[in-house]
Amino acid sequence: MTEFEVVNPATEEVIEKVAMADLAETDAAIARAKTAFESWRRVSPADRARLLRAFATAVDAEREQLAQLEVANAGHTIGNARWEAGNARDVIEYYAAAPERLFGRQIPVAGGIDLTFQEPLGVVGIIVPWNFPMPIAAWGLAPALAAGNTVVLKPAELTPLTALRLAELALQAGIPEGVLQVLPGHGPVVGRRFVTHPDVRKVVFTGSTRVGKEIAAGCAEQVKAVTLELGGKSANIVFADADLAKAAATAPYAVFDNAGQDCCARSRILVQQSVFEEFLTLLEPAVLGVKVGDPRDEATEMGPLISAAQHARVSSYLDGASVHLQGSVPDGKGFWFPPTVLAPVDQHSRVFTEEIFGPVVTVVPFTDEADALRIANTTEYGLSGSIWTRDLGRALRVARGVEAGNLSVNSHSSVRYTTPFGGFKQSGLGRELGPDALNAFTETKNVFISTEE
Repeated sequence: MTEFEVVNPATEEVIEKVAMADLAETDAAIARAKTAFESWRRVSPADRARLLRAFATAVDAEREQLAQLEVANAGHTIGNARWEAGNARDVIEYYAAAPERLFGRQIPVAGGIDLTFQEPLGVVGIIVPWNFPMPIAAWGLAPALAAGNTVVLKPAELTPLTALRLAELALQAGIPEGVLQVLPGHGPVVGRRFVTHPDVRKVVFTGSTRVGKEIAAGCAEQVKAVTLELGGKSANIVFADADLAKAAATAPYAVFDNAGQDCCARSRILVQQSVFEEFLTLLEPAVLGVKVGDPRDEATEMGPLISAAQHARVSSYLDGASVHLQGSVPDGKGFWFPPTVLAPVDQHSRVFTEEIFGPVVTVVPFTDEADALRIANTTEYGLSGSIWTRDLGRALRVARGVEAGNLSVNSHSSVRYTTPFGGFKQSGLGRELGPDALNAFTETKNVFISTEE
């Protein structure tokens, strides 16, 4: 067993050492989950719902502690971290209603009755990223447990602390041993074993498209179910008839939130040519007004990048780029990176085509609707995006035309726990959240009962 030093990205101080599971410990956890599945799947729907509600209540009671833990571990601002703790609670509460509403169907057939049942899969392996450790953990574990599966969850090496605490709260709430296990470990050890172990019946992964492709290929060898939420290079499309002041004022927060470490970040701003210069003028005070600093400060709007390695990666994208504008960052230790606007931008350049995963946004002009759609869709990704216009018909036309799974009009809000979330193209497979997620954690069983003598 090895230990991993968990570092506060705002101070670069080691805050905890966490044991990393090896292959034998991973296999043991999967075996415990398989054993627990046989009893957990038979817990009555009402009792499973009651246990999940108790879990949500336990999370609610510890929201502030969970938020403070996320601030220290992930460098999230305290405001964001409190929202994230509340989101984890809400997601668990939402799926607590699912066990009693996991309906099958009665299908009319000749000579009998035909029924369908939604059966749990078994052991589910969930691999959580470091950018939103707490809510994304809940997005996977809550519907999986509600459907009657057991879960082994691997948090990112950099950010395991809130996931470990969620597992403790689940036990305190009465969820039986083995039903939800959190297993810190390295991806090539624990994560890969989820893919190769025959008793893991589904893998849920959020992370890079490169790793997602490897996981999909590995799961295909066993015809194993997989849900993938991968990269993004989302467009924020601003038409000339939009409320330019509002579009410019909100644009920084659509990409600089969580220091740009967000797969939904609107990191490409597309502005209609006739208002391009006006928009850039309005954007400047909004960017310079983003307060970067101590994540514990209530007024802070953006914290640090997660690690020195991530800082180096984001920095590499600015080599040779045309920097239009940069904000400021604190002096001293911490993986700080300034909010950065790049313009003009070559649409074939790395900064415009690759996911930077940092507080860097590109701004380019377009001529008309067709040109906006061409630019927006010229990417291998298709996760999210925004459309700014006062023309309802245009909003609907462009929304139907953009190849992305989650869009918002005159706002940047596209993730709600009550609605489905997922990507097109290389942004992923399947859907999380909302009513759709349950289907991803069950198999449909069809039963015909003959009524003929």
